[in-house]
Amino acid sequence: MSTGGRGLHGQVLDILGPAITAGEYPPGSVLRTDELAQRFEVSRSVMREAVRVLESMHLVESRRRVGVTVRPTPEWNVYDPQVIRWRLAGADRPRQLRSLTVLRSAVEPVAAGLAARHATAEQCAELTEAALGMVANSKGHQLEGYLFHDVAFHRVVLNASGNEMFARLGDVVAEVLTGRTQHEVMFHDPDPAAVTLHVQVAEAVRAGDAARAEQLTREITLGALEELEILAPNGRRPAAG
Repeated sequence: MSTGGRGLHGQVLDILGPAITAGEYPPGSVLRTDELAQRFEVSRSVMREAVRVLESMHLVESRRRVGVTVRPTPEWNVYDPQVIRWRLAGADRPRQLRSLTVLRSAVEPVAAGLAARHATAEQCAELTEAALGMVANSKGHQLEGYLFHDVAFHRVVLNASGNEMFARLGDVVAEVLTGRTQHEVMFHDPDPAAVTLHVQVAEAVRAGDAARAEQLTREITLGALEELEILAPNGRRPAAG
């Protein structure tokens, strides 16, 4: 296995992690580290390091005289950004995106209302800057630039809420937005109405209008759910192209 500038255990994880989350190794499957080391052409110490990472995500557990066993799906750390990334790369992507977007719709409007009460002047400025960046990248198929500012916007909202639990969801939301873009589960140019809503949320937060900030953010998340229904209806994967 070529290093390609990455740690060997990281390269093993890039193959083994998606295979586990995609169901190629169903729950209860026993993985033999010696066999895996041979398959990936790495040392047993490298394989053990990869297994430790998978254990930290609750994807597998090691037992003496048994081996490494894939844990039941409900036990996985589904909030781990890497686990989210792997699951979004699999065939179950539409369902995963819908589940994560529903989570966003439950959390982000409340966070925006709190941000209107607690955001600092610096956070308000960051939110406005991110919203304007979204506007600047909203036309001409500039999705990567748009994504950068979109992620920054939602991170600020969660952090400015003053709630540490909401703030910790920043990486989760970032993975949702990134997965949606990278796997083409959004339009080539963002919905102009959604872009405008982000600008209005920034204005509401700066004005300290909690009710308006919460309502506008709810409209953003509901719009994201409606977009999924168009691009991946009935849980089916959208067609390529």
